Parts: sequence; C-alpha cells; structure tokens
Amino acid sequence: MPASSALGPAPRARVARLLGVSALTLALLGAAACEVGPRSPQPASSTTSITSTTTQASTATTRTTAPSSTSTTPSASTTTTAATATRTPSCAERLAAGLTPAQRVGQLLMVGLQPSGSSAALAEQVARDHLGGVIYLGGWQGAGTVERVARRLQRATQTRQGATGGVGLLIAADQEGGSVQQLKGAGFTRIPSARTQATLGAATLRQRAQSWSLELANAGVNVNLAPVADTVPTSLGAGNAPIGYYRRDFVPGDAKANARYVTAFVRGSLEADVAPTVKHFPGLGRVTGNTDLTSSGTTDRVATKDDPYLQPFAAGIKAGAPLVMVSSARYPRLDAANQAMFSKAVVTDLLRTRMGFGGVVITDDVGAAAAVASVPVRERATRFIAAGGDIVLTADATQAPAMRAGITARMKASPAFARQVDASVVRVLELKTRLGLASCGT
Repeated sequence: MPASSALGPAPRARVARLLGVSALTLALLGAAACEVGPRSPQPASSTTSITSTTTQASTATTRTTAPSSTSTTPSASTTTTAATATRTPSCAERLAAGLTPAQRVGQLLMVGLQPSGSSAALAEQVARDHLGGVIYLGGWQGAGTVERVARRLQRATQTRQGATGGVGLLIAADQEGGSVQQLKGAGFTRIPSARTQATLGAATLRQRAQSWSLELANAGVNVNLAPVADTVPTSLGAGNAPIGYYRRDFVPGDAKANARYVTAFVRGSLEADVAPTVKHFPGLGRVTGNTDLTSSGTTDRVATKDDPYLQPFAAGIKAGAPLVMVSSARYPRLDAANQAMFSKAVVTDLLRTRMGFGGVVITDDVGAAAAVASVPVRERATRFIAAGGDIVLTADATQAPAMRAGITARMKASPAFARQVDASVVRVLELKTRLGLASCGT
C-alpha cells in the first residue's frame, strides 16, 4: 500500500466486510464525512501528523489567554471564547455529541479476549456495555479464526439499537515479534524479536512492518500495541525483566538508534492502515521487575522530564503514532506519589504538554497486572482518565461494568472530570474516523 494512504479509506473495505455490507454502501454513507480522509505520513522534519490534528481538536475548547487589565477592547480570552463558540465542530466532536453518556463512557474501555473465551458472549457484552475496543490475548492461531471473531465483534456494534451508536471497535493485538506475538499460524508471519529487527536496517524494517501490519488488517485487526520504545541500559541487560530479558528493545543502551527503529516500525504500520502504539511511556528500561507479575523492582529512580531515553517516544510521536501506552511503573523524579498511568505530571504535563502528543493515551493492562492489584478496579479507570488518559485496557472483561460505573459516578460528581471524559472520547473518535470505523453524514 502506498505511503500516501496511511490510515485512509483502505480500511473501509475491510470494515464493510466485517459488518456484512458492501464497500460501496459504506463509502456512500461516509461520502459527506468530515475529517475522515486519508492523511499521509509526514517526513521526519514535519510537524503535521495525525496527532497534530487531534491536538487541535482536543484543545480547541480549552485554550484561553489572560485578558489585559488596561485594554478597552475585547480581551484575548473573550475573542478566543467567541471563536470557539462559532467554529464548526469537528467530525469527532459531532459524533461524540450524538452518543449517550453511557456510549461515551464505553468508548474509553478496551477488554481482553482469550482463545478459550466466548466471542459470542463478548459480542453481547460489547453491545450491552457499549464497549469501544477489544484486544486479543493468550495466543491465537490462524488468520481465518481471528478474522471471523473480528467480524462477529464488529457486527455487535451495529445489530443492537443503542449498542455503540454505530461506532466500530478498535480491535488490537500485541504483535511486536519474538516472545510477544499474540497472533500466529496460517496468515501470520513469524516476526523476529526487536533485537533481530534492528539488524535489518531501518528501511527494511519499515517494509517488513508494513507487511506484518497488512496481515493484521486483513484479519480485522486495526491497532497494534507495538513498537516498544523502551531503552534498556547495557549494564542491566537481561536483568530488566519486562524488556531486556525478552529482547524486546531494538538496541540496548542506544536511545538514538531505538528512535530510528521506532520511527521505521510506526511508518510501516501506518502505511498498512494499522494504528501503531508506542510503549511503555515514559520507559520500562531501567526497572528490574515486570509490572505484569510484581510491584517490586518497578521504580525508575533516574528518569526526568529531560531523560534522553524519551527520544524513541518523541520519534514515534513525530512519525505519526496515534497511540501511546503508559506504564504502571513508578518514576519518583517525575511524580513521587503516583504510578505513571495515574500521574498528571507524566500523562498531561510531560506527554501531552511538554512532548506535544495530542493523540490517544492508553494504559498498559490494569486487569491482571500485579503492579495495580492494590488499586480498586473503579479507580484504575477514573485515576487514569483524571491524569489525562483515554483508553483503559483491562485483560479481564468482567471488570468493565465496575469501571463504567466508576467513571459515570465521578462524571456526575465532578464537572471537570466530565469534561475530561468528553475530551478523551473526542480523541478516540478522531482515531476511529481515520481508521474507517466511524464517519459523519451531512
């Protein structure tokens, strides 16, 4: 697929197939859509990308400028407010406005499905709980099986009135390569580890990432929770349980090289109309414990806002990555009180403000991960959104009702939190329009 088609109309045919309608029908329904056209990946020197558009959409309603106390003309803040009041809402904002409160909350939840689980039962839950996303976990065999399940899940958003307001699902997989490849068998290439990927060179890796991503797209998967942007110090190596031990980092100790390979992977994914996810912000390279398995050894006491290990994340964002996953580790020099995913200092101040990321922020797993086991289920969702995050990923689909209830209750209690939910929903819908999962009519 040519580079100019990144996250463009190509997914429409796949979505149409999953929903059991013709591509032409879907195209006609979206013919007058706003903000849904293809957006080409920009060269490294450009500041225009999927994320920059999302930043404009998500911040347009919150920018203000302090008025001058001596001016007799309308203040800057008044002018900004007036402009905001009269501007045309974006497609994502229009879509969000058309959803019920319950449907909006559901857009912020992504739940896991194991091969042993019932896709029929999960399809019912998608409709009942208005869920916005599903992730394949546990190791799946064969593209045919994956595609059939994806089709069933996507149909659940359409076949029951009030399910998701007609908005399609983000369907994700961890398809990094090496020890972390959830989808295998017929139709899926066996992907090497990131260490081996780095030996291919950036240009070849970009081509391979496009090919691997096309396999995902053909199986109905539209989000890849990859690439890993963590840098593991050479002095720690395999002593780093979550990354180094499994060779999930491209080049040990070299953040600049990792930035090149993250860029290549991101661009290759976008060229196949699959949304890549840069992870695990702000980096798991210096910890010794695996946050999935323990809360011990999961503190990085070195990372600061000027950490050179942030380079691969910045590169992935600049390359157009529409999602960033935040870790559940601790970074006391960034926030002494909170884990990264629950930290406004990390999610809003560092990632969104300082690094300029306006796209979708997603958690690492908060369902089964040991690092968050002591946090009540409801708070895993509300604390993340309050910090500036968007999609709560839980491996345990049975947690979704509690999370929905927690988000809803806090929205009712806090207008400020309700506004954060609304902003998050717009960011999610902005991504979905680009993936062909939602569109605006006339």
